[in-house]
Parts: sequence; structure tokens; C-alpha cells
Amino acid sequence: MTFEQLMREPQHLLLKCVSGSRAYNLALPGSDTDIKGIFALPQKELYGLTHTEQVANASHDEVFFEVGRFIDLLCKNNPNILELLSTPENCVLFRHPLMQLIRPENFLSRLCFETFAGYAKTQIKKARGLNKKILQTFEKERRSVLDFCHVVRDNGTKPLKEWLQENGFDQKDCGLVNLDHFRDAYLLFHEERGKEVGGQLKGIVSSDAANDVWLSSVAKGVKPLAVMHFNKDAYSIYCREFAEYWRWVEGRNEERYLNTMSHGKNYDAKHMMHTFRLLNMAEEIAVHHKVMVYREDREFLLRIRSGEFEYEDLLREAEEKMGRIEELYAVADLPEAPDERAAERLLVRIREEFYK
Repeated sequence: MTFEQLMREPQHLLLKCVSGSRAYNLALPGSDTDIKGIFALPQKELYGLTHTEQVANASHDEVFFEVGRFIDLLCKNNPNILELLSTPENCVLFRHPLMQLIRPENFLSRLCFETFAGYAKTQIKKARGLNKKILQTFEKERRSVLDFCHVVRDNGTKPLKEWLQENGFDQKDCGLVNLDHFRDAYLLFHEERGKEVGGQLKGIVSSDAANDVWLSSVAKGVKPLAVMHFNKDAYSIYCREFAEYWRWVEGRNEERYLNTMSHGKNYDAKHMMHTFRLLNMAEEIAVHHKVMVYREDREFLLRIRSGEFEYEDLLREAEEKMGRIEELYAVADLPEAPDERAAERLLVRIREEFYK
């Protein structure tokens, strides 16, 4: 089964809904229309060697789950799946009569604390990660190994590049030898010593793109000009963050980034909005035993999205709310987890009825 085949053969559909911001009552002008749904595999494919659990269009704004995968995720209290099952009626485009057999209240459990509130924690982490990237700035050209090297000078150290410039040296005319018992420390030699060196100096690095220093061989007894240290740990961290930053720049949603910058709070307000949406839904499940997809708290959530609140204030409020929700789940009249055997019987019944 492919997405294109499902579109050509809609008789396999069990459910098709508008999802995302439009189902949440959080859509703004220009918001995308996301579609989610459920389908049943053609009977021959179900009995064969291939088994398709999920199909989507190229942009992944239309996603459909095979009913077996759907029930499996439902037993795990997956937020997206519980939301799909509880989609407001005005967002339901098609519902097969067999869907009446799958009732969300039969699957709600204390797992929802981990899934909804846990997902909220993920959104906080994403917001923090983006906040870090927004506040970071990296030059387009990556710094080299030489930028992380220092030589011992008097009672302190001096950046290697400055030391080379002061002495009129080129790094290509230098050479390094390991300094025993000192991690990432080297004896530094220069060709001005002539034949005293007793070998060919290779340079400090092989090229500007090198990721480590280069060692040379030097005759015993030759005195070095300096002791040099390469801060390899700092260089590794820098290279990782440099690569992550430019991958983020290349792949970021430019419109969303500009919106983040426009409100001047330097955090991804959309991530923070969904953090509080998920926390509020987790609380509602514990108290009301319902998944409330349509958000009556639209005004508050959109205020977060518009950047009305300070980042640290939101984080503090989210952490306090997480604590209150944990207390609610400790006393909530909910099972520890859904009944998987009952879910399996339900799946078998749906397949039997559907394939008739």
C-alpha cells in the first residue's frame, strides 16, 4: 500500500480528519491544513509478506496509519493518536461505521502523564535548543586547529597565531613532538635551528582543513623553542556546534524563524505554545478523563505564540505545572495502562467486519 494507492482506493479508509492547528482551534491566517487518518490494508497484503504500517504524501502533511499500527500506538497512549481518535466532529472528513467500536475513554491510562507531559518536556528541550542557536553566532568559515593552540609564555600562555606572528614564523616551518605525561601538549621546534633539528619538520598542521596537529621527528638533545598545548576538547565541541548551527540555518523554517526574531524574546514561541497545550491536555485527561483537542484556552496559547511572555517565566510556570499534574495522576481514577488483550480482540473484530 502506498499513499497514492490509498488515494485511488478510498474504500480502504476508516477515518480521515483535518488535524493540527485547525483541529486545535489555533489556526492563524496562512496556517497549513494537515490531514491524518486510518486505513485497513487490502486483505491480500495483510496475509502476504509485505506489511505497510503508515503512508504519507511527499510533504508529510497528510499521514495515514494502518489500523493495526493505530491500535498499537493507542495502547501506548501516543498523543497524536489519541488526538486523532478524539478529533472534533467539524474536522472529521470521513468516518467508517467500524470506528464507533474504538472509544478513547477505553484507552486512557496513567501512561498519558508520561506521553503528554513527556512530550511537553521534549517541546521545552526544543525551545531551549533553538534559544541557544538563536543566541549563537558562527562565522561562515570554520576556525582551524591553530585557533585552539597556545604556547607557554613567561608565567602564562599566548595564542599560537600571535606567537608565530611575533616571531615571523610560518606554521609550515615548525614541527611538534609529543611532550610525555602531558595530554595534548607538545614541544615546538622551528627550522631556524637548521641541522640541529636532525629531521624534517612537517608543520603544525597538514592543512587549514586538518582536524588534528601533525607530529615531526626531531633528534634528541635539540632544545625546543616553546611548549604548545592544543585544546582538543574545546576544538571538538566547537566543530560539533558549528556543524549543528549551519545545519539548523540551512533547514530552518525561515518564516517561523523571522516570527521568532520579530517578537524579540529569542525563543521558539510555537514550541512553547505546544508545551502548554500538551500540559493542559494532560491535566484534563487526569481530571475529566477526556482528550480535549479543541482548545478553549486558545487566547492564552496564542498569547504565548505571539511572544507576549518572557522565556524564563514560561519555563518556570511549565515546571510548576508539571509538578501539579504529576500529583493529579498519582490519585487519578485511571488504569496503569490500557488493556492490550481487549485491544487485540477489538482489532480482530474490526478486521473481520471490514473484510466481510
